[in-house]
Amino acid sequence: MAMHLTELLDRVEVGRFHYKILLTSSLIYGLTGMNVMLIASLVRPIAREWGLDTITVGYLLSVGYLGMFLGALLFGRLADVIGRRKVLIFVIIMESIFTAACGLAPDLSTLYTLRFLAGIGLGGALPQPAVYVSEYIPKGRRGLFLGLVETSWVYGAILSLLIPYFLLPSLGWRLTFSVALLPLIALPLTLAYLPESLRFLMARGRVEDVNSLLRKIGITELKEVKLDSAKKYSLKDLFSPKYMKRTLLLFILWGGLIYTYHGIFLWLPTIYAKQFGLEDVTSIGWSLLVTLFQIPGYYSASFLLDRIGRRKVLAIYLTAAGLASALLSLRIDLPWVFLFSSMISFFNLGAWAGLYAYTPELYPTEIRGTGSGAAASFGRLMGILAPSITGYLFATTGLSGPFIVFSFVHIFAGLSVILLGIETMGKSLEELI
Repeated sequence: MAMHLTELLDRVEVGRFHYKILLTSSLIYGLTGMNVMLIASLVRPIAREWGLDTITVGYLLSVGYLGMFLGALLFGRLADVIGRRKVLIFVIIMESIFTAACGLAPDLSTLYTLRFLAGIGLGGALPQPAVYVSEYIPKGRRGLFLGLVETSWVYGAILSLLIPYFLLPSLGWRLTFSVALLPLIALPLTLAYLPESLRFLMARGRVEDVNSLLRKIGITELKEVKLDSAKKYSLKDLFSPKYMKRTLLLFILWGGLIYTYHGIFLWLPTIYAKQFGLEDVTSIGWSLLVTLFQIPGYYSASFLLDRIGRRKVLAIYLTAAGLASALLSLRIDLPWVFLFSSMISFFNLGAWAGLYAYTPELYPTEIRGTGSGAAASFGRLMGILAPSITGYLFATTGLSGPFIVFSFVHIFAGLSVILLGIETMGKSLEELI
């Protein structure tokens, strides 16, 4: 019986080839996460040296997300035009160089510019590993592998706190920014272990490249591949009747999770320092402890994705994070703030594992990068607002105002999954389009 190539991709046994993709994608995503979050540990010493107030600090945090908004949209589309691999290599270089260059900024306006340029690279880099993994991993393991890639974020977030914890006292914030060059170590692995997306090559009709890759994956049942003609898609198809509900849901989820995660965790070291009078390094230490709760949150959600489904994971974890945020808004003493912060850390990041798996599954190959990038790009708009709004609310209302907002956003996103979402567990990418 004849079997279509995409069916074979979903039936092939997971092997060394797939694990190399998993490990390389995880390294890229984790180190990119480190560069996104590095500013959280360094913004307080920058503010003290330059005499910045809380609202100005919020603007400094937000400008990076303006760049990420443009980067996600631009490079998401470009990945569908010239390929995932070329885009990934370029954005890794861009995010590393411009984030590290922030340490050379002589004044605030230059730092704004460098943060914006770094944000373009960061925004372009973050969606790409998920697109890679979704297009290569068989459907029975796709949710787990995507969740595991997203889990690598927490190790990047830990590095963004742990490295400054040790380096800040002796080197200062300028030299500490140099750790942003670490993602460059992923370039040789990308060149060695991340071939161009097979489904992208199929859509482009590159038969010889497809046949070569099939042998690497272990598919030998087809002696010769004959490719179907690719369908034509464009950005406007994201808002067509077929995909409108999916696009709306992803915009809500990306917007909600980016607003809450970055609003909370970019400010957390500053909250601990200002609210409880802690030293910079001590506040980073408390934030590091809270961040550690992201690890079990990620893994628990990742292992549930192919068992109970993406929709249930997202709904449960988002709602729980919303309830924890509501509880934190009512208590302002340190032990309770630590407890509820840790609960938010667990459930918010578990929801991220669900979203990272869900996003690339909802669009066809020809606009998978575009759709993933557009959703992430809308989320970055919320990322622009989150640090500034959180800073303003924290300055005017203390902890209660920002965390009431975080609670509402989490719960609204959880309800949206129930009302708008479809289940993708156990289905091939082609079944879902």
